[in-house]
Amino acid sequence: MSTGLIIALIVIVAVVVAVAAVLTLRARGPRHGASLKRRFGPEYERAVARHDGDAKAAERELSERVERHGSLQVRPLEPAERERYEARWTAAQERFVDAPREAVAEADRLIAELAGTRGFPADGQYEEQVAALSVHHAHHVEGYRRVHRVAQAHPDGAHEGAAGTEDMREAMVEARALFEELVRPSRHDGGRRGATGERTAAPATRRDGHRTPSLLHRRQAKES
Repeated sequence: MSTGLIIALIVIVAVVVAVAAVLTLRARGPRHGASLKRRFGPEYERAVARHDGDAKAAERELSERVERHGSLQVRPLEPAERERYEARWTAAQERFVDAPREAVAEADRLIAELAGTRGFPADGQYEEQVAALSVHHAHHVEGYRRVHRVAQAHPDGAHEGAAGTEDMREAMVEARALFEELVRPSRHDGGRRGATGERTAAPATRRDGHRTPSLLHRRQAKES
């Protein structure tokens, strides 16, 4: 076989391999995008919007997040840890009535600390922590972003980007969904148990972030 024929065969094989690779990528593209849509839900749409409608760029970003954080092992909470976090969140909600900005700042700190305890990036790595949370809690991570933005906003109401009381309240309500997912016991835990070993329920709250009237009535009755 002549050298020219060998070179021609090599070129043909290379072209066939390249074409096959392109066709494979095209075939996988829509399925890959659909898989990311299912996994990330509203986070997928936010990523596309951040990339000015470029779905491919958004999918590359989300794929990189999965590659970095998809294998993260979430550490379970001890019952005592869970109770402390729940008590702190309840205290922050109660504080909102008199000091909403301080309450929102505490909620921001609390979610960051809780996420770190569960094994997500911590020590001030906010962006990386949010990226990891988006892989495992895609439907609720935006609540954390919102409460963080509000907590970091300038306290002067006249300042651009400052948050009013209603903005802060809505941020607390939205962030609570992620808090509840992070503090929730694993399936094999069978529920939260108190010091006596009896199963207990989390404090009841309204969607606006305040205690229910029944709990308030109990508190007032106890104080009287």
